[in-house]
Amino acid sequence: MGVAYVATNFEELPLTAERAGRPTGHTASPTPSAPGVSPASLASGLADERVDHRFKALPPDAEGLTVGALAAERRNLFTGGFTTPVLALSAESVAHNLDLLETYAERHGLAFAPHGKTSMSPQLFVDQLKRGAWGITAAVPHQARVYRAYGIGRIFLANELVDAVALRWLAGEMTADPEFRFVCYVDSVRGVELMEAALGSAGATRPVDVVVELGAGEGARTGARTEADCAAVADAVAAAGSLRLVGVAGYEGEVPDADPERVREWLRRLVGLAADFDAAGRFSGAEEIVVSAGGSAWFDAVADVFTEIPELSAPVLKLLRSGAYVSHDDGHYKHLTPFNRVPEEGALEPAFRLWAQVVSRPSGEQAFLNAGKRDAAYDLDLPEAQVVRSGRDGSVRTATGVTVTGLSDQHTWVRTEGGTELEVGDWVGMGLSHPCTSFDKWQLIPLVTADGTVTDYIRTFF
Repeated sequence: MGVAYVATNFEELPLTAERAGRPTGHTASPTPSAPGVSPASLASGLADERVDHRFKALPPDAEGLTVGALAAERRNLFTGGFTTPVLALSAESVAHNLDLLETYAERHGLAFAPHGKTSMSPQLFVDQLKRGAWGITAAVPHQARVYRAYGIGRIFLANELVDAVALRWLAGEMTADPEFRFVCYVDSVRGVELMEAALGSAGATRPVDVVVELGAGEGARTGARTEADCAAVADAVAAAGSLRLVGVAGYEGEVPDADPERVREWLRRLVGLAADFDAAGRFSGAEEIVVSAGGSAWFDAVADVFTEIPELSAPVLKLLRSGAYVSHDDGHYKHLTPFNRVPEEGALEPAFRLWAQVVSRPSGEQAFLNAGKRDAAYDLDLPEAQVVRSGRDGSVRTATGVTVTGLSDQHTWVRTEGGTELEVGDWVGMGLSHPCTSFDKWQLIPLVTADGTVTDYIRTFF
């Protein structure tokens, strides 16, 4: 597959501070929640942001350039003035992963609202929407505000929203933009009461669409634990004037002792709940019925079981919410991805590589790199040494005999086997585990082709 990935269209008219009539500064922030302005147009304004000390690893001599101007220079990651440590995203792998999930969702008749918490990158959101995403999933109000600032017109919030301030903001967004679609979880009668009170005091002009969350079992995370509990929540929604019940949802990744049988059993409970609610007329105000599940570990099971959804009284939106696929990883999701079970469907590619330099080689068995907890995800697995780039001549070799054993704040602890060639000044390229806690440590991430050319910079907002 060729490199088709274009994160920012610099030919589009960017919404710069000058054009928006605001004072210029470090950032080219969009007008929040501007109805009628496309996400692509708003994200293109990120090209006008100035490169400076806020962004780790970028070339010091690029100070003052816009991101777009620096991207146009197409510098080399290794010889273009970048400092270490530096996190890079593979342009080819990101494009491949985006295409693969688009194809997968289409093949299985699923709508797709990828979880934006993974990257918090408007540029990647635009590419997901271009590839047919229904909308973007959020977990907390801050994420939804970022989405709206960059023109996202459909947001699925996979949590119960009970913050009165956030609900007041939401009511304002829905009033200002009649086309804005928002759906969130409810999983308790008390939560419904809080939502109703806050939306009422905010003068909400449109009802907020909600889906009852079915918990994944005792000891799992959020969600009403039983069908009877779900019915009680649905009754509370029916009595609330500011809410409208449009479906059911949950997260199969929290099924205790998850295996294919247990996950499918829970998914069938979710499908049964949707059918029972529909038969009872609980979705009478819904134009479509939302049935949603699907993290990054069991979307194959979701695709299978969702084929069992019977014909309901309104069209069904079968909504998948996987998010980690964008970058995939070399650890947690490498082992958990459903594509391991269905290899005929394709395979995701790890897109992250963290480059750090050897800054100390105190013995033949030990070395230290200049990256640490501030730079690398470590909540699930330690980074994995993959390649070494010689500090002398730039040649690249496999990191045989090099093992990461620990992280300090700003150091990587490395153990080397006897006779391993590794010296101060060498660059070590490491694979990472858990995309969500890799993206969040970097505000501007070079997008790099296989030959080391930096073609763009991915802006994040955590």
